[in-house]
Amino acid sequence: MKVLELAQIMAGPTCGAMLADLGADVVKVEKLPGGDDTRGYRVTSEKPIPPSFAMLNRNKRGLALDLKRPEGVAALKRLVAGADVLIENYRLGTMERLGVGYDTLREINPGLIYCSISGYGRTGPMAERGGFDLIAQGFAGIMSVTGEKGGPPLKSGNSVGDINAGLLATIGILAAYVERARTGQGQLVDTSLFEASLQQMYWFAAVYFSSGKVLGASGSAHPLIAPYQAFQAADQWITVGGANQSNWGRIAELLGHPEWKDDPRFRVGEQRKANEQALAELIGDIIRTQPAAYWLARFDEAGVPAGPVHDIAQILAHPQTLARDMVLDVSHPQEGRLQSLGLPVKLSGMPQGKASPPPLLGEHTRVVLAEFGFTPQETEALLACGAVSEPAEVDHA
Repeated sequence: MKVLELAQIMAGPTCGAMLADLGADVVKVEKLPGGDDTRGYRVTSEKPIPPSFAMLNRNKRGLALDLKRPEGVAALKRLVAGADVLIENYRLGTMERLGVGYDTLREINPGLIYCSISGYGRTGPMAERGGFDLIAQGFAGIMSVTGEKGGPPLKSGNSVGDINAGLLATIGILAAYVERARTGQGQLVDTSLFEASLQQMYWFAAVYFSSGKVLGASGSAHPLIAPYQAFQAADQWITVGGANQSNWGRIAELLGHPEWKDDPRFRVGEQRKANEQALAELIGDIIRTQPAAYWLARFDEAGVPAGPVHDIAQILAHPQTLARDMVLDVSHPQEGRLQSLGLPVKLSGMPQGKASPPPLLGEHTRVVLAEFGFTPQETEALLACGAVSEPAEVDHA
C-alpha cells in the first residue's frame, strides 16, 4: 500500500503511523515552508527532530512540497497517479482551492482512497469550520463530563479526539482498501474530530436516550455503575472496578463488610449507583488505611480488577509495557537514540520489525520522486523553483 500523508500534528499522522507500522509505504508530504507544525513543538531547540514530531512519524519517508506553487501541484498529481491512499487533515475546501481536491484527484486515479480528517466532517452546517482537539472535546460534550462534580469543564488530559480520529481513519482506509480489491474503485473516507469525540460519549448518550437525563462530571466514577473509580490508599491512588454483581460481592467480602451485599442501598447496581457517594466514602475510609500494594495484592487474589494510578514515567518503565513492545528505540544517524510508543495491536503473522527513524524535512525528496517516475532533471527543476526541498546535509553520492 502506497500512502501519501498530507497531514500534520496528530490526527492524520496517527493514521499514517498506524498504516506505516502495519507495513504500508508511507510518504509524509510536508508543507513548505516549515513542514509539520509539530516540528516546532519543542522541549528544547537543540535537535532538528523534536520528540513531538518523532512520536508519530517513524517508518515514514519525507518529501517537502509547496502546493502554493503550480509546479508543486503538478508534482502532487503525478504522485497521486501512482498512490493507493492519500490522507489529509486540512479544513474543508483547502485542497479544492489548491486544485487537488478529491474530485480532481479521482479523475487522475480512480482507484485512489482519499481520506479526509476535518474538524466537523464534509457535510452539515459546520463542515467548513476548522477545529482542534480542544474545540472538538468541548463541542462534543466530553468537557462537560470530565473533572469533579461542580467544577469547571476540563479537557481530557490526552488528545482523545485527535487520536481516535486517526484510528477511525485507519479503519476506514483499510475497509476501502478491501473494497477496492473487489471493485477496483477507490472512494472517499470522511471522518472528523467532532465525530471521533462524540463517539467517546456512548454511555452518556445511552442515559440521555433512555431517560432524558443529562449527566455531568463525576470525577473518576462511571456514569452507570458503582463502585468503579479511583480511591486514595495510604501512599497513592488506586482504581477499583466493581463492574458487575459478582465483583461487588467480592469487594464487600474483601473489605470485611459482607453485610453490604444485603444493604438495601447497595444490593443491586442501580441502588449502588444511586447511593454512590455514601458507598465511595465507606470504601475510601477503609482503603486509605493501607498502602496500595496491600490492597492491589488482595484485590488480585480475589479476582477483582484493580490497579495503581501511574504517571508517564512509571508506566513507560513498567515490565508489562516493555513486554508488549510499547516502547520503541529508534536509531537516527544525526539524532542518535529516539524513543516512541509502539504499535498497540499485535498480529501473529506480522511481528513488529525494527522501526526506521522519522525523516528530516524533505529528507527523501529525491528518492521518492525517482520512484514515482521523475527524472533527475525534473527533480532538479522542482528544487530550483522551490516546489520541493531537501535538507542541505543530504548526501547524493
